[in-house]
Amino acid sequence: MCGITGWISFDRELRAERDTLNAMTETMECRGPDDRGVWADGPAALGHRRLAIIDLPGGRQPMTVEADGKAVVLVYSGEAYNFTELRAELVARGHRFTTDSDTEVVLHGYLEWGEAVAERLNGMYAFAIWDERVQRLVMIRDRMGIKPFYYYETADGVLFGSEPKAILANPLAGRSVSLDGLRELFTFVKTPGHAVWDGMKEVEPGTVVTLDRGGLRTHTYWSLETRPHEDDRATSIAHVRELLDDIVRRQLVADVPRCMLLSGGLDSSALTALAARQLGEVGQQVRSFAVDFVGQTENFVADELRATPDTPYVHDVARGSGTIHQDIVLDAQSLADPEVRAKVIRARDIPMGFGDMDTSLYLLFKSIREHSTVALSGESADEVFGGYKQFFDEEARSADTFPWLVRFAEQFGDDSGLLRPDLAAALNVPAYVKDSYDTAVAGIQRLDGESDFEYRMRKICYLHLTRFVRVLLDRKDRASMAVGLEVRVPFCDHRLVEYVYNAPWSVKSFDGREKSLLREAAKDVIPQSVYDRVKSPYPSTQDPKYAIALQGHAKDLLARPSHPVFDLIDRDGLRRAAEVSAPQIHQASRRGLERTLDLAIWLDLYKPELKTA
Repeated sequence: MCGITGWISFDRELRAERDTLNAMTETMECRGPDDRGVWADGPAALGHRRLAIIDLPGGRQPMTVEADGKAVVLVYSGEAYNFTELRAELVARGHRFTTDSDTEVVLHGYLEWGEAVAERLNGMYAFAIWDERVQRLVMIRDRMGIKPFYYYETADGVLFGSEPKAILANPLAGRSVSLDGLRELFTFVKTPGHAVWDGMKEVEPGTVVTLDRGGLRTHTYWSLETRPHEDDRATSIAHVRELLDDIVRRQLVADVPRCMLLSGGLDSSALTALAARQLGEVGQQVRSFAVDFVGQTENFVADELRATPDTPYVHDVARGSGTIHQDIVLDAQSLADPEVRAKVIRARDIPMGFGDMDTSLYLLFKSIREHSTVALSGESADEVFGGYKQFFDEEARSADTFPWLVRFAEQFGDDSGLLRPDLAAALNVPAYVKDSYDTAVAGIQRLDGESDFEYRMRKICYLHLTRFVRVLLDRKDRASMAVGLEVRVPFCDHRLVEYVYNAPWSVKSFDGREKSLLREAAKDVIPQSVYDRVKSPYPSTQDPKYAIALQGHAKDLLARPSHPVFDLIDRDGLRRAAEVSAPQIHQASRRGLERTLDLAIWLDLYKPELKTA
């Protein structure tokens, strides 16, 4: 894992800008608490903060090799799970290695194959290479966008970093946010390449961005493509299991303590059981962690999204797989703590989240980090295998919009009345969402002979895998790396994604249930209770003390009428939400309170220049 940053300026000597480079690098300290390094020469300056996972003494960065008398320098974040095979291939081609790290394999892979090294990697990664031989910067991001990567063009080059905060630490980067940036904050739509901050962009997933004196160029080396699926149901199930066994085996490799994030749902339970079986073969035991809330299991109330509490299922899996298990139990006071909320906003760089679900995720990871440095997560299985309610909702299936938005307000709360009316009119969020949807579906390829229904389901799968999942991956990366925990996401292995995406819906849901392929592929290792369980999302606290605490913080904010949040938020609407009696406060009011408090903290922390006209 790690945090990377850098600055290319063809009109400067950047060895004289070490203070600025250090400032950019230190913003990544939480991502890399184990080590730091900087390199600067001529027009290039690179910084790195390291979270040591593989080859603890040998993987220091920036990593440099000399080729043709010139330096080739790499800063790298992530993991290449096939580095052992690549290393063997490179050794056969004459390369010599001085460490056992995957970082050195990626660097030598670049020397051998150039930017095409990306096509050979299996993993999660964001890395930049300065090639002094040709005075060129190469920036590469993994296929699914698991690891974040941002850049900001300047008059004579570029700034880049794992997170926006690294770029914003350079005086050349502005802190303005215009209407399009605000639209991203107030829609649940992730526009590829969009970074909210004016002038800043993301390196898009599956993309190479190069910079030389001739300017910036981009090249897509991977995208989600439509292909015929020739396998029958039984063969598809068997192949999914074969892939999962290989993926879990690869992603368990680490030189530090690792664990499983266990929710008691199908996704995390399958991974935990597979990991327990594999590690048990070599006499090792899996650690697992789950989140819970004070009193929630005992006093759980079913709702439209969550029919059952997680904990009983978690414990079934832990017993069945023989894990060393620990429940992380959180209280309402911690979840509502403004200091914790500020840490979450600081981790994300923007106030775009899930309220208490973001806070609890951060606190969960903080507790896990006391025991483990690497965790495997079931994230993305719902997008890959078709696990959400909208995959089965006829209204969502037929809507000409992102399917998760159809019942979003019902399920997560309606904050559409949160904004000042004049700003809401200027943003025109419905039109922005419509344009984004039209752009997204334009890239979908239809298979010859594909029925209208199968094509519609392909669209829904495609939208989840290229838009929705990126919101969740960014959320998980930022919350985990804020405490120096590396979270791996086996279901994002591109081989699995490609295979299951092209399986027709009649195979993905052959029994009419969600994630049928995955359920059958893991049937022999998961408890019957988990096999029978209906999908339940990441938990949210039901404790009324949490909502009461939010109202108290909102009243404190209302007592500061000059706060810049009221340039965005309707003051009267906030006052009404803060005065709803506690037993009657509902999801809509709670979401509005959370969003407002997040915005206020963001404005205090980052002091962005808002361009609302």
